[in-house]
Amino acid sequence: MKVFILTYFLGLGVIGYHLAPQKSKAESIKDGSEIYLDLCYRCHGLDGVGQDDMIPPLKSSDYLLKNIELAIAGLKYGLKGEIIVNNKTYNGYMAYQGLENDEIADVMNYILNQWGNSSKNFVTTLQVDEINKSILEK
Repeated sequence: MKVFILTYFLGLGVIGYHLAPQKSKAESIKDGSEIYLDLCYRCHGLDGVGQDDMIPPLKSSDYLLKNIELAIAGLKYGLKGEIIVNNKTYNGYMAYQGLENDEIADVMNYILNQWGNSSKNFVTTLQVDEINKSILEK
């Protein structure tokens, strides 16, 4: 009986999680701007242009706009090694930032729609949940 009750409540929790109202893209972008100002701007700048040869830009970044899943994985797990952004090679390290999956979705939506970036994509928490570390090893 205890197993049945436990299973029942776990099932309700899973269903409730997936049926919870999704925030709008505008709400996600707003929340993402606060996260960006807390964590990201120190390296990538208030204007998203990065730092010379050390930190890649987020503004007009071909890497970001063409590799959304890799960018999500970088936020979710940290990133090290070479990446090419706008035909320029960066070989650095971005530490794991300790963000929850919903926060990663929000900051991604902000970055994808800031400084002239415009993306039709709407990154969701579920999409972030599905990104595994193995994507960075390819």
